[in-house]
Amino acid sequence: MRFKDKVCVITGGDSGIGLATAEQMATEGAHVVILSRNPEKGEQAIQQLESKGDGEVLFVRTDVGVDADLEHAIEQIKSKFGRIDVLVNNAAMMTFKPILELDVKEWDAVINVNLRAVFLLCKAALPLMKNGAIVNVSSVHAHQSTPNVVPYAASKGALEAFSRGLSLEIGPEIARINCVAPGAVDTPMLWNNPNVKSGKEKIEGKIGKPEELAFAICFIASSEASYINGTTLVVDGGRLDNL
Repeated sequence: MRFKDKVCVITGGDSGIGLATAEQMATEGAHVVILSRNPEKGEQAIQQLESKGDGEVLFVRTDVGVDADLEHAIEQIKSKFGRIDVLVNNAAMMTFKPILELDVKEWDAVINVNLRAVFLLCKAALPLMKNGAIVNVSSVHAHQSTPNVVPYAASKGALEAFSRGLSLEIGPEIARINCVAPGAVDTPMLWNNPNVKSGKEKIEGKIGKPEELAFAICFIASSEASYINGTTLVVDGGRLDNL
């Protein structure tokens, strides 16, 4: 029970990797807070979690790209629990256009959700942490990408640099800050990619399961990883190694 009575906050925790992580943490005794902009999916996720463990579960409707929503979420967490032990920044979005066809508003939307929201949540969560852990979900696109997803790749590369830098500013007695970089994972984000749908982008190697990423995230967030700080764990079935 690595997360017994710990308060674990997960953005985008209503599906895919986020939901799998929430379920695993709930199973291990955590109080789980899901931040998602979809109330219906959020409530469904909470119902799933209630049967996983004896910790409390909370859903806060949150569009992480909206500052006021993030402030409201933090206030709700402070009011109910008074602390945060684990923060998993998992929510993300993509665009699928060449840069020359991309509107600046589309670029800003990706950067706001994938990077700016992480900055704001880390800044708000760290004062509530002691011996905590932040796990930022990056991507293999930070290391090797494909055409037409440049904003996503750029945001994930920046996310890893942000995490390394933040780990140097924040002592581990407050929190460790790391990234997990998934490869292709069986989630709605993968199958909604129009390049994948059309066959233009070929998925190389094994497609991971959300549960496999959840195990990695939970390990990095746990005390078992107490000597791991400021780095990125690539969980991609060997995809980058085989390039």
